[in-house]
Amino acid sequence: MGSTDSKAQPAHFDPPEPPNGEHIEDSVKPSEAAADAAAQGQAISGYEGLSLWETVKTFKVATMVCFAAAFSAATDGYQIGINGSIIANLGFIDQFGTEIDAEGSPYLSSRILAGWSSIMSVGQIIGMVSIPFVSSRFGRKWAMYTYWAILMCSVVAETLARTWPVWLIAKLLAGIGVGCLQSTLPVYISECAPTRIRGGLLMCYSLWWSLGSFFAYLALQAVNRDTPMTWLTPVYTQWAQIGIMLFIYVFLPESPVWCATRGDSDRAKAELRKLYRDVEGYNIEQQYQLVVLTVEHENQLAAEQKRERWYAIFLETNGLRTAISLWPNLTQQFIGLTLFSTFGTYFFQQAGLEDAFTIKCITSGINITVLVCVVLFSDLVGRRKISCCATSTTWTCCVVIGILGLVPETTVTKNLFVLFVCIWNVGMIANGAAGWGYIAETSALRLRPYTAGFGAACTCVAGVVMNTLTPYMVNSNQWNWGFKTGWFYAGVGLPFLIGTWLLLPETKGRSAAELDELFERKIKPWNFAKTETATQRLIRTHAEL
Repeated sequence: MGSTDSKAQPAHFDPPEPPNGEHIEDSVKPSEAAADAAAQGQAISGYEGLSLWETVKTFKVATMVCFAAAFSAATDGYQIGINGSIIANLGFIDQFGTEIDAEGSPYLSSRILAGWSSIMSVGQIIGMVSIPFVSSRFGRKWAMYTYWAILMCSVVAETLARTWPVWLIAKLLAGIGVGCLQSTLPVYISECAPTRIRGGLLMCYSLWWSLGSFFAYLALQAVNRDTPMTWLTPVYTQWAQIGIMLFIYVFLPESPVWCATRGDSDRAKAELRKLYRDVEGYNIEQQYQLVVLTVEHENQLAAEQKRERWYAIFLETNGLRTAISLWPNLTQQFIGLTLFSTFGTYFFQQAGLEDAFTIKCITSGINITVLVCVVLFSDLVGRRKISCCATSTTWTCCVVIGILGLVPETTVTKNLFVLFVCIWNVGMIANGAAGWGYIAETSALRLRPYTAGFGAACTCVAGVVMNTLTPYMVNSNQWNWGFKTGWFYAGVGLPFLIGTWLLLPETKGRSAAELDELFERKIKPWNFAKTETATQRLIRTHAEL
């Protein structure tokens, strides 16, 4: 590992902290502030004073790299969209249907539907808990190539499938590939993105995801309207995404943070040059030392606490950081994600709504609009406000939809249902965007791949349960709950709504080292935004000169 001045371990300066976690104005000499920051793995880069737009203009290449890397999420969204909506396609039902209804028409049994959706969640779990070991040992790019090959195999299997067991295998492979993707990309983006605009770039993952799912619904709607029996056409379109993904991955630089954690200073500096070659006056050596400072501080702290192995993600403060990182996305599973997203089209169809594909396309279009706003304003508003307000909105919509299930079904109730599904989508997509930010930002740098993988995997464990239960809830030939399914999600989602307000901190504008400090000081989550860190104190003392 490269050397830094932090190894000298300067005296630690820790000013008194008021009970509510707010900073106090103290008289600190610049030298004391610098020593305190260095002791906590922090220093200033010289770019902290840039506005959001100035940061984008200054770091154009790094911004474009993160935006391009996030494109892979379109494949994730397309796979999820196809998995949940193609089961309502007439040609697909005719090909894979195993049961006959009272009118003599084939239909997909709940057992097979649950198997398809659950096996994809199982695959995601496998991918999420295994790819961090590839990512940490061989680098983020090798992890990308690994899951790209798995996704390619899944599309081959989907293309050749003509019986439900083969489609089951395809969904398992798709789940593994998507799981690897979901736990790798947010980490990569968080390590390459400028701190000031990291939130917006992380939420580009959700933007691309929504675009991918939107095009899945659009393709299926077009097929359903014009040639409902040609179910393979949407499957073939995935080859274009696979090709674009590989093209992007070839040109992406490796994460400089990963190189620093492996002690490869020459490669880390080379990757920094690729990311920031357009920045006038950018000092590669100085910026590399900032990364090393944080990495070495975390390693020293882990050695002192005997928490150096990967399973430290479950212990003490790291355990809390893991819980926070997984909470927003886990909460989605308990406030209707499977019902309205994975099985959205099928639910609308079973509920008796006309042109279910069109309704799903409308809600997806709303999602994209909301996400553009979230990407643009996330670094102004903050992750905590977005996630807490969005979760409250979606839970309220579940209650309203449950109420609609208790009154006679009319055109008015159907229209109200569509309205609140649209509002639910607004909340869910905003919460999901913030959730990927928490997965990528909350943990320590050295544990980030493992925390991201485990956090995402916990979401999928809940997904297995929900994907098993939901087909029975909405299938008119099974439990036939209809709109009353909203009560189920309102009930199981309430504890997660409360936990969201109590657990989630504000990570906006904080470097990895600053977040380390705030967690080490055990600052309450709702006080993160108003607590002064060593870096902020250093900036303030320089400004006062």
